[in-house]
Amino acid sequence: MAEATTAPKVKSTKPPAVAFEMPKFEMPKFDIPNVEMPAAFREFAERGVAQAKDTYEKMKAAAEEATDVLETTYSTATKGASDYGLKVIEAARVNSNAAFDFAGELMAAKTLSEMVELSSTHARKQFEALTQQSKELSALAQKVATETAEPIKSGVSKALSKVA
Repeated sequence: MAEATTAPKVKSTKPPAVAFEMPKFEMPKFDIPNVEMPAAFREFAERGVAQAKDTYEKMKAAAEEATDVLETTYSTATKGASDYGLKVIEAARVNSNAAFDFAGELMAAKTLSEMVELSSTHARKQFEALTQQSKELSALAQKVATETAEPIKSGVSKALSKVA
């Protein structure tokens, strides 16, 4: 039987890892009584604070404007989608009523020629109705798209005019 041998443990020659430390610089102590902060440093800090406040106010105003634009856009889009949906439902109702009326007329027809005449009349009326409905839906979709895009367009142009 072979015996398992263990290799002797070799100690690493690398020095232990040292945590990274920031270099230590001497900083003037400003908390000592009767010692004032240098004027240049104070002016620099005051300008930085004023600039940060100004930038914050501008960003806050821009965010509020963007929020208003989005609210208007979503409101317009929602109303437009609702109007479009109602128009589609109305068209479906009209078309369904026409189909049921046509079915009733076909049941009352006595001859084949009367059925053919009713069918051709119904097809012509439905083609005209569908053409009109398509025009109305297309016009409504275009109106909704224009009204929805207008707040975005004006908001972007307003924002760009402020930047320029």
